[in-house]
Amino acid sequence: MLEKLNIKLEQVDLAELPQFTKKLQEAFSIAVKEKFGTTDPIPSEKEVQSSFHSEGTATYHIVLNGKRVGGAVLTIDEKTQHNSLDLFFISPEYHSHGLGLAAWKAIEAKYPDTTVWETITPYFEERNIHFYINKCGFHIVEFFNEHHIDPNMPRQENQSAEPVPGTDTYFRFEKVMK
Repeated sequence: MLEKLNIKLEQVDLAELPQFTKKLQEAFSIAVKEKFGTTDPIPSEKEVQSSFHSEGTATYHIVLNGKRVGGAVLTIDEKTQHNSLDLFFISPEYHSHGLGLAAWKAIEAKYPDTTVWETITPYFEERNIHFYINKCGFHIVEFFNEHHIDPNMPRQENQSAEPVPGTDTYFRFEKVMK
């Protein structure tokens, strides 16, 4: 089935970032809304913009037969080839058709020199956990929570504000390629 899916990765242009952000937030917000009832955009506009403009970032539309069905934000370290899947989504109307796995295979094919892929997902995102472990071959290597805080995750600017649900408790995954 995957070989029949004509998935391509197309670079996102700077002018397309607002629409890309909106689609990404729509996809990410579904599980948070179902689990916690919140309607705040996930991830925040600031977090998304930071991802787009970080060193080594590659931002792609996931395209199926000429139609944009999702997106991916990657960080590629040309020196170490320890690369990161920072943000990844398939638009909700295209879920459960094998597009996520086909898109992941396209990403792996585009970066064949990668030695390790890394990503994170919130603890409550069972669909993502299943996808990364059972479909893509990742392994959980770390569990971040209030007792084991990710030293690379920026702290909230306003510590008195309530954290966005699920953003402080998550798994880190790795997939060793070579």
